[in-house]
Amino acid sequence: MSSQVRPGRPRSTVEALPAYRPGRDAKQAQQDHGVVDAVKLASNENPEGPISAVEQAVLHAVRGANRYADHRGAELRARIGSWIGVDAEQVTIGNGSVGLLQQIFLTYLDPGDEIIFGWRSFEVYPIYSQLTGAQMVRVPLRDDLTYDVDGIISAITPATKVIMLATPNNPTGTLLDADDIVRIATAAGDGVIVVIDEAYREFVDADTPDPVSEVVPKFRNVLVTRTLSKAHGLAGLRVGYAVGDPEVIADIDKVAVPFHVNAAAQAAAIAAIDNIDEIEARCAVIVSERSRVEARLSELGWWMPVHQANFVYLSTGAETMTYATELEKRGIVIRPFDGEGIRVTIGSAIENDRFLSAIAELGVTK
Repeated sequence: MSSQVRPGRPRSTVEALPAYRPGRDAKQAQQDHGVVDAVKLASNENPEGPISAVEQAVLHAVRGANRYADHRGAELRARIGSWIGVDAEQVTIGNGSVGLLQQIFLTYLDPGDEIIFGWRSFEVYPIYSQLTGAQMVRVPLRDDLTYDVDGIISAITPATKVIMLATPNNPTGTLLDADDIVRIATAAGDGVIVVIDEAYREFVDADTPDPVSEVVPKFRNVLVTRTLSKAHGLAGLRVGYAVGDPEVIADIDKVAVPFHVNAAAQAAAIAAIDNIDEIEARCAVIVSERSRVEARLSELGWWMPVHQANFVYLSTGAETMTYATELEKRGIVIRPFDGEGIRVTIGSAIENDRFLSAIAELGVTK
């Protein structure tokens, strides 16, 4: 039986929500443009497969898949705490860092509350803001694509409940100085949660201050979120963690979906942490490749922000979608931000060479 009436009555907020857009898959480009061997440089994934210790841990965990995982992930929390030098009570885990971000929004934002973030930044911020009914205060990035710290501080009002700071920022790759984080946290005060969203922490310069040790101990309102999807190669398993004051951790734990980090993901995360030297060696290769890609792009005439993540960003303006389409025709799938720029993940050396060859054919945007 057919009907012209839409089934169900979604909340008006949900009806108005934009859908999250994951990076296009290489197979989509192949089908759309009739190319073969397309490479996906759109989702900031690690080009290497899981290390062998992770594979073995996952296989072992699957044998017990008939049982629920530990909802709290006590062993993983303890392992993370020992790894980064904090008490286990200061740590929680989530379905990737993006799952933890959703928990944070649901914990602290009522309709009408204000949330501040620089823009452009991670595109789930507006989606989660609309989901909670919060009022978004977007502070434009500076001309060099870094945060306008004074602008963020000036935007704080009594209605402000959350400030999001992605560092390195996605999609620009720029880093927020630790002193500026302290300035923002101080201005915000205890009544405002300041989230340091560090999905790309492992790719920053080695001498960059760590907010877990340098900022969190000084501010009860600061919360750091990180993921094991990027550097650790666990994107398909979905596990992230957050570090902060135990009371903040306890509050965001309340809104977690039961058993939100599955047993295989927990086992994989522990194995990755236990073999962190192998992970760090892979990250060093990615950082080296990023430098090589940046150098070649500079030779081609591109201006770029100072990248500190596992991707590069090119300001392509009004020609963004043209660049995206032309790159796909050459078998290179990247992430476009219409009217603004393209974000290109650092892949393997071969994949990076293919991108550099393709972008050289297209030339620099005018």
